[in-house]
Amino acid sequence: MSDSRIDQQVRFVIEIDRLKTIFRQSYLADGSRKENDAEHSWHLAVMALILAEHFPEEIDLLKVLKMTLMHDLVEIEAGDTYCYDGEANCGRFERERQAADRLYRLLPKDQAEEFYKLWVEFEECKTPEARFSAALDRLQPLLLNFQSKGKSWLENNISCDQVLVRNEVIKENSDVLWNIAVRIIDEAAAAGYLAHAKGGRRI
Repeated sequence: MSDSRIDQQVRFVIEIDRLKTIFRQSYLADGSRKENDAEHSWHLAVMALILAEHFPEEIDLLKVLKMTLMHDLVEIEAGDTYCYDGEANCGRFERERQAADRLYRLLPKDQAEEFYKLWVEFEECKTPEARFSAALDRLQPLLLNFQSKGKSWLENNISCDQVLVRNEVIKENSDVLWNIAVRIIDEAAAAGYLAHAKGGRRI
């Protein structure tokens, strides 16, 4: 291929097919296998379309869709880092920043800059679009973990406390979505999918 705009775009499209081979810790709802990153990103995008009405601030939904579809592409090179693995999360941002720099550079300059900035915006979690995307990124695995009878939680000995802390970003950004999250966590604990919280119940 040449370095024409369309050839650069096609190379990028081919490259991101690798996202289908990056598997996460969460299982599909039926527990049959772990989901891959491409499935996760698709699921987040659909959730954004369905649940945007429950975010209390005005958002640019197209921007949210771009974030949800693009933010995990860096894991093609950096791999999926399990959110409850403190040691593995050390240096995660820098690993993913380097991956983003290489990956998005495959695109024409204007698109490379746009998507890199969106990735940084998601990571910084300051704008309404980034905070809504982050809340969805927490809620989606919570739903899958519960539907799969806590399979991943049980395999990794995850407690209520850990799940509550992990999902604080939902609490901070949408009362409606937080109420759903708390109900799921309560039912998961009652069903034995999670270790019970130590001390105080809600944070």
